[in-house]
Amino acid sequence: MSWLSNLAIKTATQKGGFSLGLSARTQSPEPEINLIPFIDVLLVVLIFLMISTTFTHYQELVISLPTANGSDNASQTKQIHVAVSSDGRFAINGRVTERSQLAAILNQDSPNKDMQVSIDADARAPHQAVMSALEAARDANLSNIVFSTQTKK
Repeated sequence: MSWLSNLAIKTATQKGGFSLGLSARTQSPEPEINLIPFIDVLLVVLIFLMISTTFTHYQELVISLPTANGSDNASQTKQIHVAVSSDGRFAINGRVTERSQLAAILNQDSPNKDMQVSIDADARAPHQAVMSALEAARDANLSNIVFSTQTKK
C-alpha cells in the first residue's frame, strides 16, 4: 500500500464513509463482558444464603426427653391406682368401672385430697381414655397424679 491509499482511507473514514476493512483502526472495538463484578455479586448472594440458612437451624424445637433411674420411696403414700386397658376400659384399685363413674369413685375412695393417683395406662391405650382418667382426678380435686411405667427388658 502506498501513502496515497492510506491518505484516501483516512479521509474516507474521517468524513463518515466506510472502508473496506483495510484498516484495523477504523473498526469499533468489540464490547467485552467484565466477569469480575459478576463474580463479586454471586459471592455476596452465596454468603447471604449461607448465613440465612444457618438461622433456620436454630428455629427447630429440640426436645431431650427425661430419663429416670427410679428407686422405691422410703415412705409409701396411699395411692389410688387407675388402670387403663388397651381397649379403653378402666379399673380403679382392681375394680372395673365405667368412664362416667370415674370421678364419683375417686371421690369415694379418697377421704383426704393429699392422696396420690397412679395412672397405669397400657402403651396402646387410646389417648382419650388417659385424658378421661386425668379429668376424673381433676374433678375429684386430686392434684397429686403420677404415671406408672416399666423398664424395658
